[in-house]
Amino acid sequence: MPTQEKRDLIIVESPTKAKTISKIVGEKYTVLSSQGHIRDLPEKSLGIDIENDFKPEYIIEKEKIKIINLLKKAVDNAEFIYLASDDDREGEAISWHLKNVLNPEDQKTKRIVFHEITENAIKNAIQNPRDININLVNSQQTRRILDRLVGYKISPILWKKIKKGLSAGRVQSVAVKLIVEKEKEIKNFKHETFYKIICLFRYKNIEFKSELKQDLKSKEEVIKLFEDIKNTNFIVTKIEKKEIIKEPVAPFTTSTLQQEANNKLGYNVSYTMQLAQKLYEGGKITYMRTDSTLLSEEAIKQAKTVIINEFGEEYFKNRQFKTKAKLAQEAHEAIRPTKMSNKIVSEDAHEQKLYTLIRNRCLASQMSDAIIDKTKITILPNNKKKYEFITTGETIKFDGFLKLYQIKKEDEEEENDFLPDLKKDDIIELKIISGKEKTTRGPSRYTEASLVKELEEKGIGRPSTYAPIITVIQNRGYVVKMSKTGEKKEINVITMQDNKIEEKKETKTENSEKDKLYPTDIASVTNDFLEESFKDITNYDFTANIEKELDSISEGNLDWIKMLHKFYDNFQVELNKCDSSKKKIEVEKRLLGIDPKTKKNIYVRGSRYGQIVQLGENEDPNDKPVYANLLKHQNMYNLTLEDAINLLSLPKLVGVYNNEQIFIHNGPYGPYLKCGKINAPMFNIKNIFEVTENEAIEIIKNKLNYIAKKK
Repeated sequence: MPTQEKRDLIIVESPTKAKTISKIVGEKYTVLSSQGHIRDLPEKSLGIDIENDFKPEYIIEKEKIKIINLLKKAVDNAEFIYLASDDDREGEAISWHLKNVLNPEDQKTKRIVFHEITENAIKNAIQNPRDININLVNSQQTRRILDRLVGYKISPILWKKIKKGLSAGRVQSVAVKLIVEKEKEIKNFKHETFYKIICLFRYKNIEFKSELKQDLKSKEEVIKLFEDIKNTNFIVTKIEKKEIIKEPVAPFTTSTLQQEANNKLGYNVSYTMQLAQKLYEGGKITYMRTDSTLLSEEAIKQAKTVIINEFGEEYFKNRQFKTKAKLAQEAHEAIRPTKMSNKIVSEDAHEQKLYTLIRNRCLASQMSDAIIDKTKITILPNNKKKYEFITTGETIKFDGFLKLYQIKKEDEEEENDFLPDLKKDDIIELKIISGKEKTTRGPSRYTEASLVKELEEKGIGRPSTYAPIITVIQNRGYVVKMSKTGEKKEINVITMQDNKIEEKKETKTENSEKDKLYPTDIASVTNDFLEESFKDITNYDFTANIEKELDSISEGNLDWIKMLHKFYDNFQVELNKCDSSKKKIEVEKRLLGIDPKTKKNIYVRGSRYGQIVQLGENEDPNDKPVYANLLKHQNMYNLTLEDAINLLSLPKLVGVYNNEQIFIHNGPYGPYLKCGKINAPMFNIKNIFEVTENEAIEIIKNKLNYIAKKK
């Protein structure tokens, strides 16, 4: 029998990517996946030989042995091996680990890279193989070692001092610090009330809005203004018209995609990256981890064809954008469709929405500027009183890129969609004027999008690390993502119409929030401790400088071992100085009110086991406090006194079934009913404290039926 012809082997890190590439390259190649890293530092030990120049002790996970055996067999049967993991530091390290573990012959093993999974890109990569870039590998190893040293050395101290299960991280702790500091800014902000004056003018039966140039401080000032302008018309004193050219924004980088998907689609950072990964591995978009805003000549050519076909030749304008990221890394393209003409690429609605956002942003970047006529009109009372009203309006002369992609306005001016044809010295009539009481707006809490923007602007972390960092700080209990409906507040509204001044009260909802990041009490305590004991770890400039040094290592301009020695020498000094005794740091507690039955204080606070309600004081040795765990959807920011009293009432008797009492409990996995030896979880119960006896019996019966069926 003739021997089977050997085929070339391509190894990628993802099964989906392997499947897509396999369809493209056909039967000449075998395409297999390593399913990510095949080895890493051990989970239960430091895994770094500090005394031996920080030599990492890599181990192979048990679940990876089967994959490695499969890959080894494929390597033995292959004519040539292409290591084709992603073209970044992490991908370079995956290829380096594969080469070390599989140990193929050097002369028949090469590294290939591509930024999109298309036929041309893969063919071009195979025709231009290279060696593994050890500088990129060393940069990735350095990052991994730094993160392990910080996490492994500081986390046990946090367990002793504050709470078990906490972790510290080189970038994670800085992200937490940003959120804690923002909360302090918000608490320290002094709110002031003022009155914004808006009036409705009329000229030749056309009505338009105008705003007093300066806000007024008091109700008395508003009434004085109204009295001063009674029985007068108004005169146009100045008209300024200017043509504004609005340019489109650059195509997406990793961080701008994360921000825009959060702002426009409501996707969190982690979910955005999951969807982008699927689109990339399916060959629909280019590589989704990039700092670059550049587009290839081929991409611009495709964009030109689509824009001219869909909108007309006047809508196309060729342009390149300079990358603004402080630490632009690999020379990738921006995130863009692999085939610009494709509008629909997925049956999954969320994937499709993200793809449409990417496509529209990329095409818009190659479209003409929008041309806008902006008009600013200054209006004064005709009785020479010095009150200046400003009217603004925009007219789009040419929509350009705005036809496809809208840019969110930063300002809050009272703009008019339509203005009358006014001229200087025209007399206009006041129809109605109003002064509404407002409160100065303090700093805004971070959303995931604004946190990513802040981290990037400070040069902290990498865009590829933002999603896992934001996930970790929430999972570790440092940060809670919350929405608030806002507080109802009565405000003064003063109006004047037909020279008659009226005062009334209006109810307004203020301070509503959507998906904002709140620091927990644990975050504040941990941050204070780290600030005191490990100043470098929480220092923004220090953390950003490490990123620069990692870039220098990747470029071959800095020795990675020397960099680690320098870092660790300083870090060891801080470790030696640190108070790592078992004496606990008290976690802040918040007073909710007084229990009507016992007349004791009720608090909500953090503990070693999460957030809890506390009845009574810690200081009284003869009367120990009573504690209750919060429900899954509750946290110390949204908990009310009524909620706390309900939690302290558990376990609560709710009824009787078969001569056994039924109690409501709250356990580590959520609320449940206990009836004798039967425990029945209370899934999908909106308010467990309103469950009736009949409803409880039904839940117990369902659990008994479930047990009977399993036997």
